[in-house]
Amino acid sequence: ICKPLHYGTLLGSRACVRMAAAAWGTGFLNALLHTANTFSLLLCRGNAVEQFFCEIPQILKLSCSHSYLREVGLLVLICSLALGCFVFIVGSYVQIFRAVLRIPSEQGCHKAFSTCLPHLAVVSLVVSTATFAYLKPSSISSPSLDLVMSVLYSVVPPAVNPFIYS
Repeated sequence: ICKPLHYGTLLGSRACVRMAAAAWGTGFLNALLHTANTFSLLLCRGNAVEQFFCEIPQILKLSCSHSYLREVGLLVLICSLALGCFVFIVGSYVQIFRAVLRIPSEQGCHKAFSTCLPHLAVVSLVVSTATFAYLKPSSISSPSLDLVMSVLYSVVPPAVNPFIYS
């Protein structure tokens, strides 16, 4: 969007493959690390999770060992990386908005903003609710709040994606 004449050289098939591989690789590594840590936890409060799906903070509530500190550290690392990605996305959108505001046509500006703003809103929703869900103090934790947070970052974004991209 910022450099439309350079699009082919900046975003060729090799760059797309690298970006996809990086996204899939980090997602797989994230899942692998969480799974390995989860299976190493000792559960002393039963194995019934008070959630509609098995989520890491809920599993940590069932743990009675000190090995949960590894999982908490991993969650902090993942949330920090997600925040870094979010800052990168916002920086990219700032550049996109600068380029869009230079479009002389009002219709072109409207079309670009109507495409970008919903995507940015969904990304903000996912990052903010997931960060809050994983990093909130246990003193403000309640089953209903935990359920609302997990629905906001796991169910709402995929549900609204067809509206955003159509």
